[in-house]
Amino acid sequence: MRSIHVGFAGNPNCGKTTLFNAYTGANLKVANWPGVTVEKKEGETVYKGQHLKLVDLPGIYSLTSYSIEEKVTRRCVMEDDIDVIVNVVDASALERNLYLTLQLLELGKPVILALNMMDIVEERGMEIDLHRLPEMLGGIPVVPVSARKRTGLDVLMHAVVHHYEEQHSPHVVQYSEDLEEKIAVLEEALHKANPGIVNARWHAIKLLERDEEISKEYPLNLPEVLDKSYEKTIINQKYAYIEEIIEETLFYKEEKGAFTDKVDRVLTHPVWGMPIFFCIMAVVFFLTFAVGDFLKGYFEIALDWFSGAVSGLLTQLSVAEWLVSLMVDGIIAGVGGILTFLPNIFILFLALAILEDSGYMARVAYVMDSLMGRLGLSGKAFLPMVLGFGCTVPAVMATRALEKEKDRRRAILITPFMSCSARLPIYVLFSGMFFERYAMAAAFSMYVIGLLVAILVAFVLHLHDKKKENGTLLIELPEYKTPNGRTIAVYVWEKIKDYLTKAGTTIFVASIVIWFLLNFGTGGMVKDVSDSFGAVIGHWLVPVLAPAGLGLWQVGVALISGISAKEVVVTSFAVLFGISNPNSAEGMASLTSQLGAYGFGALNAYCLMLFCLLYTPCAATIGTIKKETGSLLFTLKTIVFQLLVAWCAATLVFQIGSLF
Repeated sequence: MRSIHVGFAGNPNCGKTTLFNAYTGANLKVANWPGVTVEKKEGETVYKGQHLKLVDLPGIYSLTSYSIEEKVTRRCVMEDDIDVIVNVVDASALERNLYLTLQLLELGKPVILALNMMDIVEERGMEIDLHRLPEMLGGIPVVPVSARKRTGLDVLMHAVVHHYEEQHSPHVVQYSEDLEEKIAVLEEALHKANPGIVNARWHAIKLLERDEEISKEYPLNLPEVLDKSYEKTIINQKYAYIEEIIEETLFYKEEKGAFTDKVDRVLTHPVWGMPIFFCIMAVVFFLTFAVGDFLKGYFEIALDWFSGAVSGLLTQLSVAEWLVSLMVDGIIAGVGGILTFLPNIFILFLALAILEDSGYMARVAYVMDSLMGRLGLSGKAFLPMVLGFGCTVPAVMATRALEKEKDRRRAILITPFMSCSARLPIYVLFSGMFFERYAMAAAFSMYVIGLLVAILVAFVLHLHDKKKENGTLLIELPEYKTPNGRTIAVYVWEKIKDYLTKAGTTIFVASIVIWFLLNFGTGGMVKDVSDSFGAVIGHWLVPVLAPAGLGLWQVGVALISGISAKEVVVTSFAVLFGISNPNSAEGMASLTSQLGAYGFGALNAYCLMLFCLLYTPCAATIGTIKKETGSLLFTLKTIVFQLLVAWCAATLVFQIGSLF
């Protein structure tokens, strides 16, 4: 029995990925904003002995190919490989979602409508006529489901298995007489020119819309029919039919969104919207420090006990001194020191997950649209920047939601300036060491500075842009909803798992490499670290970093190691200064004392934090930039540019600060 290939298609925020996860058990990212699922994801499930291959497609509003997401989804649903399309719609926003539904029906493939979020429909007192709706959509199966509550899932799979071979008429929308005549002429011409063409009607409609891809693939010389673009006319007539559907199938819709509208009057206010966003982020980082530091204490106790136990055991076993040093001073100090920051990372991701799943993050793009417009970008470009607070890799990938290549590259250039979670251990350590009760303010300033630098760079690029075009924002503002516990748990676990995986791989290897560089020199193993390979490399960088207040060779080594992963900067300091747990009170006091002996104070620490914020992103991000742009030259320019920005900013702050 062959597998049934099922494509999940729908608008952003309709719950596609949540539904996909419910069937496949895949822990994919689920977020309440567009631009997160930027590639098709595949999974498998079995229903009553029938094997199904499921494909989660990027969220799109239509099959008109402008953005990369739309192109990916359209290409996939048009392929013969997809047997049936499950069109997931947000039942609480039926009118907006049905436009894509009508386009999918015109493809001529079997379509099953999954009415998701029916629980929200019921909560709002709305009703959908589940008998009349399928009639008006050409008789396709319409299945009410709730991905969050995991209801209706079996019924939906039953519909897939029993209806996937049915071919439904694409003639759901009957256009005006003039348009139907043109479609008929084009269909006939397409059949003559391309005898094997599948669904000539859909191609004819796309030709009338002057669709770029279809016009190139199926050129027709019919100037009397293709005399202009009929895209707006076709859109208007589709929406006219959607109005008929809504009028006959949806009742009590005036109740919809009353709460959302009230909240949005405040959160998306043209004046107060932006300050509220910064206040919310300030609360997030207050919780990250206050709650995270409380939990962190228990991790420190466990690490100190473990480090001492391993050291004692190895000594009792008469293990070679160099191996004890490698295990305790290298691996445990490096990897273990990073793990003590886990509570802070957990709180940060938990707060971001709640903001995303509640529907607030989409408002951030809306609020920032006017500012981004002055930079030649749309508010949609702010979404990757916000995503960058978590991790720069998916943030760079999320720039695919931007239509123009120029906008994508500009967004990719500025997104790494956003302070990712990997930098948080650096801020926690050095702000705690040198700024004490002002530690949270010092750390939070990094997030603000990163955002301001990104905006400043975008503004300068816009000033030098010969073709100044203001971006336009088309974004769905989803209804506010109570965050789903399972969705948040999946999101946070994925981030924590990535962090732990990095600690067990990249940071583990980096700790060994750093230990080797500090314990070996040209003459073999050294007792004095100043004779090591690391010291030689670090001394080369001292003249360059000195104007920025970072003129210690140890700092140079730490910054180089930070390119593998930003957390490794903390690991490096632990190994460089022989501290088993730099995040403990004792470890911080020891590190502060050792740095103070070199004249390294609060100003130097702030410049170090600033440099780590702005300089070259981690190796994974560099690889992603190369992959997304397909340009090694652009990637190298990005690396050099960010190094220069970091050096200039740190130097400026240090030189001015030194005057006081």
